[in-house]
Amino acid sequence: MEPLTGRQQKVLRFIEERLRNSNPPSQREIARHFGLAQNAVYQLAGYLKKKGYLVDLGSHRGLRLSKEYLSKKGGAAGIPVVGRVAAGEPILAEENIEGYMNFEELFGRSKDTFILKVVGDSMTDEGIMDGDFVVVKSASAIENGQIGVALLDDEATIKRIYIQRGRIALKSANKAAGYSTRYVKRGDKAVRIIGKVMGCFKLL
Repeated sequence: MEPLTGRQQKVLRFIEERLRNSNPPSQREIARHFGLAQNAVYQLAGYLKKKGYLVDLGSHRGLRLSKEYLSKKGGAAGIPVVGRVAAGEPILAEENIEGYMNFEELFGRSKDTFILKVVGDSMTDEGIMDGDFVVVKSASAIENGQIGVALLDDEATIKRIYIQRGRIALKSANKAAGYSTRYVKRGDKAVRIIGKVMGCFKLL
């Protein structure tokens, strides 16, 4: 990989920091942070891509660290934060990763571990709140009654999962809201277990 200029290093560090916080920056935000013209940031990002440090997924906030750079860093970027999960796609496909967080000391380092942001209040009685993050260990099956992540109708959902005779029960944990348990036939293509929850945290 080609060496970077001082300015290129500063921009790369800024992008890395934002990705660690699951907040990919737009080129406009980079320009504002460094007091640069947006065209200058476009050129800087181009150099970082050409030199092998970044890839661009083509979206408004599509800048990501390249696999080559992450490999060189020895995986120092941390556990990937997955922004979307779709049926038939690898969970940790590059286009699904929004950033990285460093929690290996708490949860260990594994190529099968990822982080999801919690949306909704269906698990508040378990201490899992809207806006929290959960660390998930990829698994196609989990122990009965564990809190896990299932892909349901092409959307990731966090529930306590019970494997029953002929069906799977996805149980919420919010008595005040009165959420009902959802039952899905075993083998139904609309549901797929994708991992078990290893821990939960919030960013302050």
